Amino acid sequence: MKPEKNKEGDKMEKETCTFSYCEKPEIVEHDTDLLLIGGGMACCGSAYEGTKWAAADNLKITMIDKAAADRSGAVAMGLSAINTYIGENTCEDYVRYVRADLMGITRDDLVYDLGRHVDDSVQLFEEWGLPIWKKGDDGFSMDGFQAGAAGKASLRDGGTPVRSGKWQIMINGESYKAIVAEAAKKALEINREATGVDQNLFERVFIVRLFKDANDPKRVAAAVGFSVRENKMYIFKAKAMVLAAGGAVNCFRPRSVAEGQGRAWYPVWNSGSGYALGMQAGAELTLMENRMVPARFKDGYGPVGAWFLFFKCKATNSLGEDYCADEGYLKDAREKYGKYVDGMGTTIRNHLMLNAMKEGKGPIMMRTDLAMQTINKKFIDELGEKEGKKKAKHLEAEAWEDFLDMCIGQAGLWAGKSVDPAKEHSEIMPTEPYLLGSHAGCAGFWCSGPSDIPGTPDHYHWGYNRMSTVPGLFMAGDICGASGHKFSSGSHAEGRIVAKSAIAFILDNPDFVPTPRKTADEMAAELYAPFEVYEKNKTYSTDPEVNPHYIKPQMLQARLQKIGDEYFAGISTYYMTSETMLAEGLKQLTLLKEDSAKMAASNYHELMRCWEQYHRILSLEAHARHIRYREETRYPGYYYRGDFNFIDDDKWKVFTCSTYDIETGEFTMSTREHKNIFPD
Repeated sequence: MKPEKNKEGDKMEKETCTFSYCEKPEIVEHDTDLLLIGGGMACCGSAYEGTKWAAADNLKITMIDKAAADRSGAVAMGLSAINTYIGENTCEDYVRYVRADLMGITRDDLVYDLGRHVDDSVQLFEEWGLPIWKKGDDGFSMDGFQAGAAGKASLRDGGTPVRSGKWQIMINGESYKAIVAEAAKKALEINREATGVDQNLFERVFIVRLFKDANDPKRVAAAVGFSVRENKMYIFKAKAMVLAAGGAVNCFRPRSVAEGQGRAWYPVWNSGSGYALGMQAGAELTLMENRMVPARFKDGYGPVGAWFLFFKCKATNSLGEDYCADEGYLKDAREKYGKYVDGMGTTIRNHLMLNAMKEGKGPIMMRTDLAMQTINKKFIDELGEKEGKKKAKHLEAEAWEDFLDMCIGQAGLWAGKSVDPAKEHSEIMPTEPYLLGSHAGCAGFWCSGPSDIPGTPDHYHWGYNRMSTVPGLFMAGDICGASGHKFSSGSHAEGRIVAKSAIAFILDNPDFVPTPRKTADEMAAELYAPFEVYEKNKTYSTDPEVNPHYIKPQMLQARLQKIGDEYFAGISTYYMTSETMLAEGLKQLTLLKEDSAKMAASNYHELMRCWEQYHRILSLEAHARHIRYREETRYPGYYYRGDFNFIDDDKWKVFTCSTYDIETGEFTMSTREHKNIFPD
């Protein structure tokens, strides 16, 4: 398909900081070999694995986190299950599962590669102290602490985990991230002592831009950011980089409002930095039209996976009918979306739920009450009155812990509404859209895959595993595209894969000396411009929050979310858009990008928020342009093209791709051929 360019670009000249109105920061330059950008599961995996492969050549590894590694990333609050553990299953079947749920278009090589490595990460988690549920001798479930006390074998030694689904295993996971981060920090400590550097873990440092190399325009030389606690700007120069800064949340107006607006399903600190940093460096994106719209407990965004899979809970419309079995809905869906309907993947289940809501058959109910009654009866029938009730009581406590582990706000909301989910049904609702590539989504960058999988086409593998189209820039976690359903364990495993590849790249290119194209003063002038704008103009109005000469990050986000919601298939249009809506939305988004040149910050936190919003703008623009380019509805239930409300495999069973030109603000759109390496 012939590449095409968008016509819009950035028109307003960006502000720069002369430090006439604000204090110039201390500039800290840090040289390293491998730079890890992010502190979530992927970069923790990279830190752990990278240290082993760096040791022989005394290579330096540095990790940067805008938060603190113990509680950063999507696993920060904890989890109640690990959603990817192959175990007794096959990697080939894992590939088929991921491909089917993502509507037929995935990179089989990347998914298979992850599948063959992920179990080792999960087994490491257990060895590091993560309690994993096991099957008891009586066939009933034992939580992780019970299993440990009973001396049950570890996964590595053949222990049988408790499956909540075919690919999922149950854990006691409130401290999941802290356990994984501890191993990563210990690995970095080993590397620090071996190489003699003073510091190689930088927390509370936010990366704003990647800067190209002065001598090799294809390469990235430095990642530049600032401390959110003190007046310091950091320039990290590296021979290779792993980018794993997460997906994009709060690009769309959320269902939560006012003081509850910070409540979202995916972590609110995922601001699109992973996408924006790579885009601005020139890395090629793929499947950015994809998004995730999970069905979650209403308002609290509490998880439903354990209820559906482990507790065998059913969801119905308000009349008690199974909307996924409605023959009228199914007939209409098959006419539009063909064979994908019978796979009943995440998008199709969403689509059928939305049909019920549009017909006024909402609210949609999760029958938590019936699920608990069924479990109670089963336990009493099999174990007797006394022991059965005891077992049921423990399982009910685990159901509550499911929320205390990963979404404590949901438990608080139920209490505030006087809802006991064990005794009455609970309402669920599809959320606002999120951009991600590690859950049931696949938006991200086009990356090279492994070289050893038979049948892999040449355009899937051209370099080092998980390297983007920018040499030396590797992607992991949410932003390695076309390969979703990694979840927490898969992101960690992918981080390990990437670190090994990146170190091989460094060793194969020993003569590269990173030399940023811009000076430190030029970088500071760009990063700290929002301070200058604020200090220069703040006295113009009586309230510095509202000023005609600048826009604060909260206002910028409100405009961004309104555009996303109303034009790019948000909740207010039931996820519907079209060519005309996309065109108008992109017109308004271009104006917003121009106005972002007048971002203003009064403190370090607001400075971070300003650049987070800019990263969100770029991420949302890429998303909208991909939706506009793909003239079909590939992901019904996630979004709809009203003017192309069907799936067209003959024309569009391809990877949509794009590159962004930071100088002109233009996107170049194209496609790449898709191939099933493993048959359906």
